[in-house]
Amino acid sequence: MLEEIKNRLARHQPESLPHFHRDRARAAVLIPLLDRGAEPHVLLTERAGALSSHGGEVAFPGGKEDETDDSLVWTALRENEEELGIAPDSVEILGQLKPFVSKYGLMVTPFVGLVDERVTLSPNPDEIASVFEVPLTFFERTSPARIDQVARHGEAYAVRVFEYDGYEIWGLTALIVDEFLNIGLR
Repeated sequence: MLEEIKNRLARHQPESLPHFHRDRARAAVLIPLLDRGAEPHVLLTERAGALSSHGGEVAFPGGKEDETDDSLVWTALRENEEELGIAPDSVEILGQLKPFVSKYGLMVTPFVGLVDERVTLSPNPDEIASVFEVPLTFFERTSPARIDQVARHGEAYAVRVFEYDGYEIWGLTALIVDEFLNIGLR
């Protein structure tokens, strides 16, 4: 399954956002994949409850672009290291997905990365409450708990919401998961 994902991402050309979104502040997230033999898992975080934005929510590691970032992929890798302690050279970037506009108006670009299996996670307690893995097939084999209708910043989406091991996967994170599945598995 992992080889098929790699091949599909290598051929994928992400869509662009409409021109009216181009001047937004930018952010990037990493979709960390873990090779678990028969099926890959995706690594997700529960953000620390005290954070001013997205506190207590399930998210991919990521954040706003810094002026010193060379690229958005570097933003994703830097944030991944800050949040989970995974060094950039321990992640093989497999591809990029189309950008999304967050509820706060940031243009968020997701990158898919395969994490070296020898990595030991070291979550930053100021940013991360917990870390958990979800088998990719869970999102295909499980019915969503609900479907939210979300409209923001000129875009409308039907967002599948999942419950996994006490965590609710919804919003932008769920949209990114679906986009990844459409490219990598469906």
